[in-house]
Amino acid sequence: MMMLMELVLLAVGFVMLVKGADWFVDGTSGIADRMGVPQLVIGLTIVAMGTSAPEAAVSITAALKGSAEITIGNIVGSNILNILIILGITSVIVPVAVAKSTIRYEIPYMMLITGVLWYMGYTGNVVTFGEGILLWVLFILYLAYLYVMAMRDKNTDVQEEEGAKPFWKLGLLAAVGLVLIVWGSDVTVDAATAIAKQLGLSERFIGLTIVALGTSLPELFTSVSAAIKGKADIAIGNIVGSNIFNILFVVGTTGLITPVVFQPNFLIDTAVAVGAGLMLLVCVMRKRLLERWSGVLMLVCYGGYFVYLLQG
Repeated sequence: MMMLMELVLLAVGFVMLVKGADWFVDGTSGIADRMGVPQLVIGLTIVAMGTSAPEAAVSITAALKGSAEITIGNIVGSNILNILIILGITSVIVPVAVAKSTIRYEIPYMMLITGVLWYMGYTGNVVTFGEGILLWVLFILYLAYLYVMAMRDKNTDVQEEEGAKPFWKLGLLAAVGLVLIVWGSDVTVDAATAIAKQLGLSERFIGLTIVALGTSLPELFTSVSAAIKGKADIAIGNIVGSNIFNILFVVGTTGLITPVVFQPNFLIDTAVAVGAGLMLLVCVMRKRLLERWSGVLMLVCYGGYFVYLLQG
């Protein structure tokens, strides 16, 4: 009976995520168009940070409760899933165009900071207060880069489309969508974790897969929804921006609250996250397009990683 109840809650969580992501993309992309802000910038900032809210909530709450060791598993697992599963599924459904700046700057920066996180774990098995400050400095640099890019590419000749929603309605749509995303993610994570525990799966496996998938579901539904609606810049920007936000803001903020335990076996998982970023870069460099074959390759690679986790 308990298992049936958890399955029902899991389904409810999925419905909330689907509808929430749909409204959130409509609202934020509408605001971007009205303000003349490039879609890529919206994807790398508002959408990325909004869909990373579950990771932030889980990790920071865990730190406040004295369980900061789950932070790395949640973040690294989510970042791997974001690339291999979410961009894999999205590009299988519809090929995703990639902006030149994403290839030149954002993906390499994502790989760089993932490498920085790996080094922090390698040198001390913990992310210290000082390292938390360093991550925040790197986060501020990233925000400064986005600001410069937004000002450079800002469209000052914005024309009102006939029948366009009022600004306040777009804001409300985005806000309600974000609430549904975060709430739906919470419901989904709790239900999935309960099911996993009843099936006797390990804590590490749950953290790197089920909890990571649960907190990454907003990115999944938002990216797929954005790509289908022709907002490809939001789709790819959402994932890259979310991964950067996860490491710099979430781990950085958690490190300022309490030392973040970095277990040695997470070094392999963090290296996999760097490798996933490299694979993404290689796949999009030639045509600036994430094609269907790339998506299939990513899903196959995640399958191999999943088998490795099962054996661990």
